Amino acid sequence: MMLTTLAWLGLAAYAAHILEEHTFDWRNWARGVMGLPVEWTDFYVTNAVVIVLGIVQAELAAALPLAPLSFAMLMLINAVVFHILPFIRARGRFSPGLITAVVLFIPLGIAVIYTALPAVGWGTLVAAFAVAAVIMAYPVVMLNAKSKPFFRQT
Repeated sequence: MMLTTLAWLGLAAYAAHILEEHTFDWRNWARGVMGLPVEWTDFYVTNAVVIVLGIVQAELAAALPLAPLSFAMLMLINAVVFHILPFIRARGRFSPGLITAVVLFIPLGIAVIYTALPAVGWGTLVAAFAVAAVIMAYPVVMLNAKSKPFFRQT
């Protein structure tokens, strides 16, 4: 399968993932299990940004393989760090998004890596992981920083 096709499928997988998270109340799970001070507005805005990034990476796939590789790494980090590991740590408490993370994110992420790696090499793969880690960490850092006096708008 071509990288561009996989990139678009990655975006579709993320849309399904967002639907699963919303349906099964990711907000309250994230507050209870992960201790994140998240509100639904944070969820909506963050996922709107992810959808925009998904469109961009799919459009750039042919010219800039780093983009779909980064999105694939984002899906893999999300699956492992925000769904599989918390599910294990919480002794089997369902993590909203776990199903799509396991069934869609992991296979698609691996398929993107498998497809792109021969053309781009390991350096680009490492760069993609770094880009994805920053993208994944950014909203979490902002969630935790917004309660600090410097960032309060009162």
